[in-house]
Amino acid sequence: MTSRRHFIRTSSLGALGLALNQQSLADEPDYKFKPIVLSTWRHGLAANQAAWNIINSGGTALDAVEAGVSVTESDLTNMSVGLGGRPDRDGFVTLDACIMDHLSRCGSVAFLQHIEHPIQVARKVMDQTPHVMLVGEGAYQFALESGFKRFVGEVPTAKAKAAYDEWLKKGEYQPPANVENHDTIGMVALDSHGNLSGACTTSGLGYKMHGRVGDSPIIGAGLFVDNEVGAATATGVGEMVIRIAGAHTVVELMRHGASPQQACEEAIDRIIKKHPDVADKQVGFLAINRAGHTGAFGIRKGFQYAQQAETGVGLYDATSRL
Repeated sequence: MTSRRHFIRTSSLGALGLALNQQSLADEPDYKFKPIVLSTWRHGLAANQAAWNIINSGGTALDAVEAGVSVTESDLTNMSVGLGGRPDRDGFVTLDACIMDHLSRCGSVAFLQHIEHPIQVARKVMDQTPHVMLVGEGAYQFALESGFKRFVGEVPTAKAKAAYDEWLKKGEYQPPANVENHDTIGMVALDSHGNLSGACTTSGLGYKMHGRVGDSPIIGAGLFVDNEVGAATATGVGEMVIRIAGAHTVVELMRHGASPQQACEEAIDRIIKKHPDVADKQVGFLAINRAGHTGAFGIRKGFQYAQQAETGVGLYDATSRL
């Protein structure tokens, strides 16, 4: 009789072999890549459409993800991304973003204020400087020198200011999970050339300490791309993601044979293991490999992701551990 240990081992090896076989197909010279765009949360639907318009016309995944998340950054009704986001506990709206392409080039900005599109500034950091990350006043000055204009609208917005004033009555810092069914927008895409890219942008946790930076602008935490393997992005409580180098962990698991879904699940399990109390906490991972297979998983129910491909458009509920 086959032992349970032997069964688990042989099952795992079988899954590993299948995953490696699927991955190797993408390396065949005549392999036809099927473009796909994935992004976190409901607001990913509009973002995906902008990205898909570029990919569907033969454009690059890099240009697509930049254009896609820029849509969300411009939506001032969104209170977790862009200048419409909730302020920190001192009343300032600060933005974080990063971008990474198929050549492992990357750019990032953190603690940036007054600029509508931090993702576009991050792209400039990647393309025009020898650095990966610029922060605070330095990032702002670089943005102005690169042709970006200081935003002239009301920041915080009236909606965000009203929420902030209400928060001040108690001043309790207890960010709920799945706020308004959205959070950071992270996007990963595969284009028809077989290249992967990703972007991630956020206004961060509402009422955070002034100066706090989460996982979103950190390459390897909120976003990671390896064109030989796949790409992953994260959403949720950034501190929890940083502690396991979340997006990099997902990609490395895929490198060693895990499917995107298996990799997202394992990364979430690591977070739960390292955080004894995950009550009312949410982290979600979204991943894609070079063969176009996808995965999504969260700590708890409520994490949604948007997908657009030749087969259609959809908003899906990710599976979860709790």
